[in-house]
Amino acid sequence: MLENGISTSSEAPHQLLHVGCGQLRPERIPACFQTSQWQEIRFDIDPEVKPDIIGSITDLNAIESGSIDAIWSSHNLEHLNSYEVPIALAEFKRVLKLNGFVLLSVPNLRAVAQHIANDQLSTILYQSAAGPITALDIVFGHQASQASGNHFMAHRTGFTSSTLGQLLLDAGFDEVRVHEGQHWDLWAIATMPYTSPELFNDLAGVLQ
Repeated sequence: MLENGISTSSEAPHQLLHVGCGQLRPERIPACFQTSQWQEIRFDIDPEVKPDIIGSITDLNAIESGSIDAIWSSHNLEHLNSYEVPIALAEFKRVLKLNGFVLLSVPNLRAVAQHIANDQLSTILYQSAAGPITALDIVFGHQASQASGNHFMAHRTGFTSSTLGQLLLDAGFDEVRVHEGQHWDLWAIATMPYTSPELFNDLAGVLQ
């Protein structure tokens, strides 16, 4: 039997590495991971959010190579310097099993650039759990969080669908698909050599 592109059985749950997990909010994990088949491993650079493992996504040495079934990364890569992104992606690939995959999201600079060009830098685009989000927040990181002292929220690089896809391919992932989301974001799936081709159909609802 296949669930989300990975064979399932009565054995131990699949290992989900949730990088940049933030505060414990299980309901914010994509629904495809909210089953008994998945065990979340919370990883974050900020000790205040009490992750299972503290560290930077550019150094996953605390995690054994080829031990992870899937990685969920929501709005993390943009917090790195651009030269650090390939390092982080190489670490993602290293810890994944040969049939594993990465599901990630990042801000979509192409989409937000339209608002900047229209002089809407401070216009509220949508409401998030952290509060109202503007084009300025999307490009440079959530301003209110940074003002309150959370400097981990600063953004240091950005992506379009083509640059994100190329970075994942350059990292050595077998197949990459990138989709423009509904909240000025990009969603990507990157697979390993033996990932089931059914995965893309199973996750079609996530890439909305």
